[in-house]
Amino acid sequence: MNKLARIAVLCFVIALVFAPAAILAADGATIEKSSMGYLGISIGAGLAAIGGGIGIGLLGASVVDASARQPEMQGKLITTMFIAAALIEGLALFAIVICMLCLFM
Repeated sequence: MNKLARIAVLCFVIALVFAPAAILAADGATIEKSSMGYLGISIGAGLAAIGGGIGIGLLGASVVDASARQPEMQGKLITTMFIAAALIEGLALFAIVICMLCLFM
């Protein structure tokens, strides 16, 4: 997919997610935590998990490619990969914890 198609899909998903909130706000109804809150929290946790998975997948692919090009650097690349993977996982877990805190507040 090219860049314009990705942006269009992202805008469609955002509109789809926020459309019920806009409709309820236009009618003067209140958005209860039990309905829209749980939906938002679950979408946020899912996006955090997907983002972490994509990040680690790209990192692993890059390290394998770099190891194939320069096998003598494999030890340093693996060490750097594990440090970067830990940071990516930490960020994803932090986002999921924030979603859980929002759920129980």
